[in-house]
Amino acid sequence: MARVPEGCHVVREHIRRNPRPRGKKLSGWTIAGLIAGVWLWSQLFGAGEASTGSGQAPRTPAPSASVSAGR
Repeated sequence: MARVPEGCHVVREHIRRNPRPRGKKLSGWTIAGLIAGVWLWSQLFGAGEASTGSGQAPRTPAPSASVSAGR
């Protein structure tokens, strides 16, 4: 069998490089899932609180300028 270079190993009679040590990274799917989760959370809980949670009474529409004052 051939001599295996440093930093490699043999798999099924083929020389492969050893995997490099990497820190825990977030994959693209994980990031997309987190963004979708935040968006969904804001759709379910954020929008309802913003429109009804202000505590102000709804505004009454002002009469338009085309309505005559004499009637």
